[in-house]
Amino acid sequence: QVQLVESGGGLVQAGGSLRLSCVASGHTFSTYAMGWFRQAPGKEREFVAGIGGATYYGASAKGRFTIARDNAKYTVYLQMSSLKPEDTAVYYCAAASAFYSTLSHISNYHYWGQGTQVTVSS
Repeated sequence: QVQLVESGGGLVQAGGSLRLSCVASGHTFSTYAMGWFRQAPGKEREFVAGIGGATYYGASAKGRFTIARDNAKYTVYLQMSSLKPEDTAVYYCAAASAFYSTLSHISNYHYWGQGTQVTVSS
């Protein structure tokens, strides 16, 4: 059973930075593509960034967010900078069993964490 646990969310002022972490267990981490998604109240879950055979970012993340992974620590990170109030959402970590999955397709991810809240104040 794959388990994903996110941490690092919180309250930050606009222009600030946060680093989210997601620790995985129950699978061979290095063989999985990993992604970050977010969901704001009343909105659909949105792709933020993914890392597998390539690294790919959603439009909202390009130039501000960086995804990275440490296979030895079974951890994927999302470094977020220049945060805006519209970045406020619950951020979810996800795992796809196919390493070369199309990273932005939510349907490719079969395992999800419980989410961590990020709130950006203006």
